[in-house]
Amino acid sequence: MSHELEIVNGKAQMAYAGQLPWHHLGTKVEDDLTPAEFQKAAGLDWDVVEVPAGGYHKGEYIESGRKMLLREHDSKFLTMITGDWNPVQNSEAFEFFADFCDVGALKMETAGSLKDGQWIWVLAKSTDAFELFGGDKIEAYLLFSNPHIYGRGIDIQFTPTRVVCNNTLNVALNADAKNRVRFNHRRVFDADLAKDMLGLASDKMDGFKTMAQFLGTKAFKQDRLAEYFDDVFPGYSKKDKEDADRKTSKSALRAMEVLDTQPGAEFAKGTWWQAFNAVTYLVDHEIGKSDESRLTSNWYGANKQLKTRALDKAIEYAEA
Repeated sequence: MSHELEIVNGKAQMAYAGQLPWHHLGTKVEDDLTPAEFQKAAGLDWDVVEVPAGGYHKGEYIESGRKMLLREHDSKFLTMITGDWNPVQNSEAFEFFADFCDVGALKMETAGSLKDGQWIWVLAKSTDAFELFGGDKIEAYLLFSNPHIYGRGIDIQFTPTRVVCNNTLNVALNADAKNRVRFNHRRVFDADLAKDMLGLASDKMDGFKTMAQFLGTKAFKQDRLAEYFDDVFPGYSKKDKEDADRKTSKSALRAMEVLDTQPGAEFAKGTWWQAFNAVTYLVDHEIGKSDESRLTSNWYGANKQLKTRALDKAIEYAEA
């Protein structure tokens, strides 16, 4: 089986502190490590270097005008880059968290390497958290993604997590509270600017809390619930959406099945909050070939888009 996580000498290049993450991956480390110590524990204490790319023609070496980005310690090829591309070292990603950790605002949680070292991520847990509906706890995390891939930029984002089921609720928090910052590699990464743009986790969570409370006060009707899951998991193409004989997808049927059995189903039972979290539960724990593929898809790929659609639709149905 192919691995999204980088495997070196039979060991996944990932570390985690505290409880085993929802994706069940990585090596457990002490929960009081500094960002620099966490970087080493995760096997990410290496730099990237730029090397001119070229080749021989009729005995003459010809430069291509491009460069190769290599991992310094083993010369592993990562990507081809142009002269205006500014790589960000792994140490810079971990140093980004240092000030937050020093004042107790964040605590290192997980870090790892995907796609054979091409994609580095660091995740830290915020001290900001809140409870809804008599015990449904939501915690905030800060995710730093540093891809060593040409054309992919740095992405720093807040992502809420529902503790009872470890569902990652990484969707837009609201229009006014920017929950992510992106930098392309054609500009030098400015950590101070990124921190100013992000602000505090508590500011970002306010919009999410308001949205969750709204969904948790709006009850669904059974026929509308079935329509909602059909909209989130369509079993038809756009051209035959009006076909009365269209089939309900397996995922929509499965969402109905887990509605009352998912962890935390007792919170705001019978509301659009419960319906939305049936989708996030499927996405985080069932949809995908493996824990590894779900990890990357939930943070960066199709599963994240699916959650956003699920939230948008839940709000739409709740407001109707």
